[in-house]
Amino acid sequence: MSASGDAIKIRSREGGGFACYLAMPRTDTQVPAVVLASTVRGVDADLRAIADEFAANGFIAAAPDLFWRSTPPSPSRVEQIRSGEGDMADALAHLGAVGAFNGRAAVMGFCYGGPYAILGPKRLGYAAGISCHGTQMLDYIHELDGVEDPVCVIWGDRDHLAPAEVLDAYRDIPARMKNVEVHIFPGVLHGYMMSRNPKAFDQVTRDFSMERALAILRRLVIQA
Repeated sequence: MSASGDAIKIRSREGGGFACYLAMPRTDTQVPAVVLASTVRGVDADLRAIADEFAANGFIAAAPDLFWRSTPPSPSRVEQIRSGEGDMADALAHLGAVGAFNGRAAVMGFCYGGPYAILGPKRLGYAAGISCHGTQMLDYIHELDGVEDPVCVIWGDRDHLAPAEVLDAYRDIPARMKNVEVHIFPGVLHGYMMSRNPKAFDQVTRDFSMERALAILRRLVIQA
């Protein structure tokens, strides 16, 4: 399968609109989607490449601009994430008008976007969440309460933005929540998904993260 990515505009519930990169697979059937919540670098070449890879594997991928209101960093990261919840919900609503979308979507967050892997299934209408080297995650651990959809959290144990207390807080969650998986890779740094960050990029961990995300998306396929 080949991918085709385009810049589109999504209407905001606040008025106006924001940019989004949309990569569509070549498919004759309805398929799940993944909405990518970016790092503070926004919708850069790395994120577009990830979207294209999902589309090449047969899934719709959307990467909305979560920083259209202000340039990061925000005075309050938590406040900025909260304002972005509406954008993530609006992105999902926009996909509802895409004929190839089957109505089920996962959110995949990176760094700044990591918390949406929890917030998406919690209250934004998403059917699953994946977080890769997510930050601020300790502020959102309580949001896992009541979440029944799949959530996958992946870090490296040398991630300076996920210190030991964060990893320890998440490490034991799968024992009590069977829908949550936590993977911590030894020696891997923050930003391992991004090939244009050569000091941190880790191909093995990136491949694992994509494999887990694709496996979760396949579970969102609606069987005829």
